[in-house]
Amino acid sequence: MPNHTRIGAAGGDVAIECAGLTKDYGLGRGVFDLDLAVRKGEAFGLVGPNGAGKTTLLRLLMDLVRPDHGRATLLGLDARRDSLAIKRRVGYLPGELPQFPGVSAGHVIALLAGLRGGVDPERIRLLADRLELNLDRRFSDLSHGNKQKVGLIQAFMHEPELLLLDEPTLGLDPLMQREFRRLVEEAVAAGGTVLLSSHVLAEVELVCTRIGLIRAGRMLRSGSLEELRTVRRHRIDAIVRGTLDPAELAAIPGVTDPRVEGDRVSCTIHGPVGALLAWLGTADVQELDSRELSLEEMFLDEFQPAKLPAPAVGTGR
Repeated sequence: MPNHTRIGAAGGDVAIECAGLTKDYGLGRGVFDLDLAVRKGEAFGLVGPNGAGKTTLLRLLMDLVRPDHGRATLLGLDARRDSLAIKRRVGYLPGELPQFPGVSAGHVIALLAGLRGGVDPERIRLLADRLELNLDRRFSDLSHGNKQKVGLIQAFMHEPELLLLDEPTLGLDPLMQREFRRLVEEAVAAGGTVLLSSHVLAEVELVCTRIGLIRAGRMLRSGSLEELRTVRRHRIDAIVRGTLDPAELAAIPGVTDPRVEGDRVSCTIHGPVGALLAWLGTADVQELDSRELSLEEMFLDEFQPAKLPAPAVGTGR
């Protein structure tokens, strides 16, 4: 019998827990000292640029690659020692599906359902209808979006306790993206847990209750959208009558992305805005607009190249 040892003392309300998880591919690529806790019954989104480590993290959780250091548990089971038991209880959508030449989409799903066991054929039919997938078509002839539907069906077909989804809406049209959101909502409403990665930031904002920002293989921070906004990050745009020094704008505490172009001034401000307003007050302000950053703007501001540290050279293990 497998040993269901948990990491730490988080208890039974945690579906995924990582402690110091590390996979070093060298040259700063991989996942490094990553800590993460995903609660049962929530949808958690991983957000980060290409190469940030999102896919590596999901592959580590599925025991498709082995960590150099650290540990992870899923549903209270050790990701390495209890890998087979975990796979029975998890629905996983990889970033790239394997090729299945010469067979239909329905054959692919039936094959995977047979390997898994206990899948209701009616559940497969209902998912195919909802995602508008013709199961009789050859898998190799399907568009990328329709192949993605095959991947989604095999991930959701056994109504798993935990879903790990790598870029799940890639290639889907807006109607199918909406249907995907409904599938996630239904899974969470039934007590399931979802961990997904995505570059579709609006999708993450709509689907996920909490979000983790990953950069260069490290979890920068995580929380609800409101918690991530606790630093009160705003976009300021102003039209002034007078001359303002761009260097003075850049020197104001909390200001990033400063721009002074003629009579137009813009920047992002982190935290209190008093110093910025006082500086603007030295000119005749004609118009002033302030708004909270959207998730997409937060992402772009967080991961702009100028803010990224130079990657450390890894050991290549």
